Amino acid sequence: MPILGLKIDVDTYEGMKNGVPSLLQTLKEFNIQGTFFLSIGPDNSGRAALQLIKNPLFLKKMMRTNAASLYGWKTALYGTLLPAPMIALSFREIVHDVIAAGHEVQFHAWDHRRWQDELPKKSEDWIRDWFDRGMAGFEKLTGRKPTAFGAPSWTIDDRVLSIIRQFKFDYLSCTRAKAPFIHEGINVMEIPSDLPCFEEIDRQRGVSIIIEKIKDGGIHVLPVHAEVEGGIYQNQFKALLKKALDENLEIVPLKIIKHKLDVKSLPIRKYEMKLLPGRHSSCAV
Repeated sequence: MPILGLKIDVDTYEGMKNGVPSLLQTLKEFNIQGTFFLSIGPDNSGRAALQLIKNPLFLKKMMRTNAASLYGWKTALYGTLLPAPMIALSFREIVHDVIAAGHEVQFHAWDHRRWQDELPKKSEDWIRDWFDRGMAGFEKLTGRKPTAFGAPSWTIDDRVLSIIRQFKFDYLSCTRAKAPFIHEGINVMEIPSDLPCFEEIDRQRGVSIIIEKIKDGGIHVLPVHAEVEGGIYQNQFKALLKKALDENLEIVPLKIIKHKLDVKSLPIRKYEMKLLPGRHSSCAV
């Protein structure tokens, strides 16, 4: 039976406040569960304005996806003209709702925006402090340490993997590779997002494009964003879930995929960074 994993990233205050409750209702409607990767700390989304100048692909993406409708005008000012609010730390009750509904909850970010835009320029001490803050906040919210990490915007480097080793995660979901593998040098399983995001592909044909990629079987992971599928792409997401269930796909959180995989049979691979169609910056593949 084909397996579809749901990797749900929460990147912003708006996504946590409104997108997550919307997604919880959708997943309840279809009686399925997913994995929520939470951004814990400050929402510095307003700093993305710098990318509008530096990166023409980012401007193109913002126009194509109607970013104002996706994120709201306040999000565009957080961390600049408006103070940066805490994301998951502002919504303890919503985090508890996710857990109570039986979904898997894992660690995504402390400061998503700064990691996404500035990681190569940051020191190892900055990276370690970023993890320390995020892991502490996650434990404060959930009462436990996370057992998996999904890097913001699928952005990693060798320093990150070296630091990750100390946390002894059960698995990572940090790449857009085509199939699961073991990260070279740290011996940790990678469960990648092999399918495209809705905002990366044609909006009218998005459901059929994704279904075509998964209907022939195997293990696949759909990257979902609380701000997107929990917002203006909600109807497309529901249509995809209905179609997937009609095609007899098993829809699961990533921890189920982890248990189904035979670690000894997975290849050991070294990631590389690559610009994928519909993206504005390189992702690990």
